Amino acid sequence: MKAVVLIRTRIEISMSILKYPVPRQPMTWLVVAAAFSLATWQPVSGFQDDPQPETGNQAATVVAEIDRMAGQVWEEYGLKPSDPATEGEWCRRLFLDLLGRTPRVDELRAFVEDDSDSKRATLVEQLLHSDAYTSDLSRNWTTIWTNLLIGRTGGSADNSMISRAGMQKYLRDSFARNRPWDQMVHELVTATGTTTPGTDGFNGAVNFLIDKVNDENAAQATAACSQLFLGLQVQCTQCHNHPFNDWKQQKYWEFNAFFRQSRAFRGRTDADPAQLADQDYRGESGNQDEADLFYELRNGLVKVAFPVFVDGAAIGKSGYVNVTNRRAELSKLMLASPWMAEVMANRMWGHFLGYGFTKPVDDLGPHNPPTNPELLQFLAQQFRSSGYDVRQLMTWIVLSKPYSLSSCRNDSNEVDDPLAGNPPRFSVFYLRQMRAEELYESLVSSTQAGAAEGSYEQQEERKNRWLQQFSQAFGNDEGTETTTFNGTISQILMLFNGELSRETTSIDPGSFLTRLSSEPGMDDMDRIEYLFELGLARKPVRDERQVAEALLSARNGNSMEMLRDLWWIILNSNEFIFNH
Repeated sequence: MKAVVLIRTRIEISMSILKYPVPRQPMTWLVVAAAFSLATWQPVSGFQDDPQPETGNQAATVVAEIDRMAGQVWEEYGLKPSDPATEGEWCRRLFLDLLGRTPRVDELRAFVEDDSDSKRATLVEQLLHSDAYTSDLSRNWTTIWTNLLIGRTGGSADNSMISRAGMQKYLRDSFARNRPWDQMVHELVTATGTTTPGTDGFNGAVNFLIDKVNDENAAQATAACSQLFLGLQVQCTQCHNHPFNDWKQQKYWEFNAFFRQSRAFRGRTDADPAQLADQDYRGESGNQDEADLFYELRNGLVKVAFPVFVDGAAIGKSGYVNVTNRRAELSKLMLASPWMAEVMANRMWGHFLGYGFTKPVDDLGPHNPPTNPELLQFLAQQFRSSGYDVRQLMTWIVLSKPYSLSSCRNDSNEVDDPLAGNPPRFSVFYLRQMRAEELYESLVSSTQAGAAEGSYEQQEERKNRWLQQFSQAFGNDEGTETTTFNGTISQILMLFNGELSRETTSIDPGSFLTRLSSEPGMDDMDRIEYLFELGLARKPVRDERQVAEALLSARNGNSMEMLRDLWWIILNSNEFIFNH
């Protein structure tokens, strides 16, 4: 619980500095006191059994093996796993992790009120495979992979050739169709064409490499492809041998040679799209039949390199594209390697469980052994056997026992705390803060704020404007993008009184709270329960009901203002901000 204490302490310090939040209408000290009440939230243990869902023989077998391997580690280290999460907690984390938003009240209630033993498997099936959720699913994973492939601000710089809309369209179409991961990797690594939707030769996949192949002799392309798709950080060996293993500088430049036929071209005018193409490579010595490159060792000695994969597999040395298309050959070698499935399994486990088997998730190798190598290898092998079915990999992980556990530790697994520097053993669900995108989508989806209006492109444009402000507010001293909630004053102000927060808590005609207040058949207590379920996926406890009653009294019986105050408190509580 150290993370909760740290975050809470920072929020309290910020509040003591600010003295008072600055919403549109003055708020009573009672509201601030209630905010502190929710800010001190800590997770509670579940009290219900967690039966193994039936999802078909193959899936059930894989999930059972995951549980067995995880259990072996718990037994080996003397760890008793935490109690099961409550149904509301599990449902909320599933929606956040799969769809990038919290569940709406009708979705939450449908799950909680379902009495069947297979309810979890049924919900997973619905979120991953029903048409009703395809848009949310593809939007979330498009956001995640757009950020990984081109960064949160990719395409926004004046000199960038990237079309962010083009990258998003490719990913959105791919995830909506559940395109196999090996096919996506092949397309991203080998893509040629133009960047912008609606143009001749459009291929959205080119946006991954188009800004990377011309930069410093394709240094960014070399690093990104090896790290994202193989989990091998060969950029460490660009200027010197790896300090922690036997990888040599030669390995980097041999991998770099695969990109020397790739060229990015700007449009003739600002209105014309950029283009990525394969082009014959003369080689630095001018011999296209053996198109070489040279690099310098730290002692000044110059050496030569030709395209050789990280496992030592070499391809033809020709620089002629029609003889040896180097990126196409690289794709074949990547798809045949064991690392591609392994790093994807590691990354997905890290997405759903908060930590991968290695830290970072895309740094595999003898210098960074995984905490549970047998489980990682098993997941990778099953992922390959499934035909690189990403949704199937998601299913196995979210139906596993480690994913179902409470975020409340017991006496035996207090040591299972990666924040304290210990390897993750996954005997507890690790608390983590929402991504900025998850916060945005949760507010928009739950309240149907104005951000949900317009076309997909218009919605994305509005979200990107908000995220850019978010990143500026939370950027660190090194200029790195960050979207974690760490209780800084700028973050407090944004969540207290930002444009989206004001819109979400508005009581103007037609707003979410106005619609809720006028909903027929509901009294004030029904509406209070609705807000708690919407924000926290649970009903209020007795003390929280008393806080709501006190708020109503402080507002002289004005239930609309009470609901606004209560909703504002919920949205600014740790329990809302955390995925738990």
